[in-house]
Amino acid sequence: MSDKTPKDGEPGWFERKRNIDKVWYVLLVFGAILTASEFLYEHHPHFAIEEIPVFYEIFGFLAFVFIVFAGKALRKLIMRDEDYYDRD
Repeated sequence: MSDKTPKDGEPGWFERKRNIDKVWYVLLVFGAILTASEFLYEHHPHFAIEEIPVFYEIFGFLAFVFIVFAGKALRKLIMRDEDYYDRD
């Protein structure tokens, strides 16, 4: 184990604003590189909609948004009371 464990009350690595910003910027740069790389190879679409530039990025983002909202709705549907398992 490392000697550099956070002391009591000291924020961890992901709790520091500076480190959160670093992760955010790395993800943005990585996403931009992947999006730009789409224009470097020739597509062979199976359907006409796949000819739209950055179609897969848009589709992936919309699928992610759908999953998040479906999860929120599902939570309301199956959520139990806080003391559900403590009741007799």
